[in-house]
Amino acid sequence: MRHSNHDPAQLSNTLKRLGYANQNHIKLYGQEFRLVDDPIVMTDSLVFVDAIETKTGRAMRVRIPLNVVNMAHAQVAA
Repeated sequence: MRHSNHDPAQLSNTLKRLGYANQNHIKLYGQEFRLVDDPIVMTDSLVFVDAIETKTGRAMRVRIPLNVVNMAHAQVAA
């Protein structure tokens, strides 16, 4: 799926509205995280967010699932 006409800032803002915003808590890949930054758009299909794993306190960069990124792209295009 190509989304090259979208602005990374718009994609990031849409992902924040979907819950991937700084200080939110999410469950992803079977783990719970506290987000410590807003989404980082690397490419149209590769978006990360910096997080702290709740159970271990380990800082990590977590990839936002492609289906969520695609849903955000669809909302930007609407």
